[in-house]
Amino acid sequence: MNGRGTSRLRALALVSGVYDLLIALPMLFMSSTMARLFGSPPPMPPLNAELNGVFTLALGVGYFWAAARPHERRGYLWIAGVLAKGLGAALFVLDHLARSSPAPFLLFAATDGTLAVVSAWLLLRAGD
Repeated sequence: MNGRGTSRLRALALVSGVYDLLIALPMLFMSSTMARLFGSPPPMPPLNAELNGVFTLALGVGYFWAAARPHERRGYLWIAGVLAKGLGAALFVLDHLARSSPAPFLLFAATDGTLAVVSAWLLLRAGD
């Protein structure tokens, strides 16, 4: 892989890591506030949102790990960046259509979906 491809994957990993941390920390420490901002009732029990925060925090930390050696750790980018974010985006859309979840949740579908597509595109260009 050339230096340009490596630097693009590194930048993608860093952006994805920051994005996940910006979601994880409020979910861990302000889950009721986050729910209210997105037009949803407070999570019951709060542990559900906090566990989602832990999951998202773990993904974010994994992105920083992958950023150190993006070509060698591109498998993580496929799993977290394409699979998890792509399925997450699809679930947000399906939940909105099937169960009328709040429309602001579609913001997560758009950002996760965009990151999934960009991740797949960069990984495929890198020769995977």
